[in-house]
Amino acid sequence: MANKRFIHHPIDYREAMEGLEQLGQQTEPKQENSYPCPITEREQISYLELGMTPQRFYQKWDVTHEDIALICSCSVHTVNGWFSTSRRCYPPTPGQLRHLAIMDFLLEDFETIPKELLERLCSQSVEGCSRSVAKGQG
Repeated sequence: MANKRFIHHPIDYREAMEGLEQLGQQTEPKQENSYPCPITEREQISYLELGMTPQRFYQKWDVTHEDIALICSCSVHTVNGWFSTSRRCYPPTPGQLRHLAIMDFLLEDFETIPKELLERLCSQSVEGCSRSVAKGQG
């Protein structure tokens, strides 16, 4: 039986955010503390389609392969493989592509993120988080 590979087609995160905004306007506001929250079409779009390739991230930001490995929670050897022309290397997973897209969003739009959201995202103080994200280490 042939081994099927998952093919991920990342979309531009701004396009995804616009789609999420439109869906958010169509749905009723979420009630506070209604846990567990169901996964709706809105969350599925943001989770399944958000992605950025390592090559695009590397071209856009002044980062090293070590930085990308840290963002994607993988080894530098794995990241080096993504930039290699060898066919023996595995492509990034959809989760790793999402990590890069999320980090791109944080780096691009950090100043517009509300302090309350940053506090939810970061286990340290917002000031420490802002320094980490600004350096590309968030």
